[in-house]
Amino acid sequence: MNLREKYSIPNDSIITIAGTVGVGKSTMTKALANALNFKTSFEKVDTNPYLENFYSDFERWSFHLQIYFLAERFKEQKKIFEYGGGFIQDRSIYEDTGIFAKMHYENGTMSKIDYETYTNLFEAMVMTPYFPHPDLLIYLEGTLDEILERIQLRGREMEKSTPIAYWKEMYTRYENWINNFNACPILRINISDYDLMKKEDSIEPILEKVGHFIQQSRRWKSRELVK
Repeated sequence: MNLREKYSIPNDSIITIAGTVGVGKSTMTKALANALNFKTSFEKVDTNPYLENFYSDFERWSFHLQIYFLAERFKEQKKIFEYGGGFIQDRSIYEDTGIFAKMHYENGTMSKIDYETYTNLFEAMVMTPYFPHPDLLIYLEGTLDEILERIQLRGREMEKSTPIAYWKEMYTRYENWINNFNACPILRINISDYDLMKKEDSIEPILEKVGHFIQQSRRWKSRELVK
């Protein structure tokens, strides 16, 4: 029996990994995909033509960056729809609008017109049939000090040179966002409770929780459809 069958995780499941920068989303995405034999959907960071400019001038490039991410994520959503699920997704489209674009608008680094254009586009996208909502959102969380340490260890110069105040604000906004998120079920996991880099078998307790949450979610959806 494989791990997906062992923990009763349907082969068409869509699982999204969320959390602030540096929390370990990519590592978790790869580990879950390998364990379940699922496909991956990664955020396109290295090929993003706006990212480096953005970190040097938020006001000039925030709208361009967010539109790029939104377009790329919608293409990924369409791909997931066409494959019929079986995906682990690195960061959700909900974070783009609920955290990043909103933060830039409220901080004055994105104009009201640009923000309204962005949110209108997002709302139109999520209403299409090509937008499958996740069965489960796994939210990775840790202390601010742990996050800052991981950002330094990752070694991306544009992140290392970003003021700590930016990461502190991002951390707070993520906590507020997840406490009000209701688009799909949430499984919160503290990064201090596992170490996927050193202990591969630490994925199994996570899989057990994932299976439990998805089964609960699908039973709830079935009851709602019957009503």
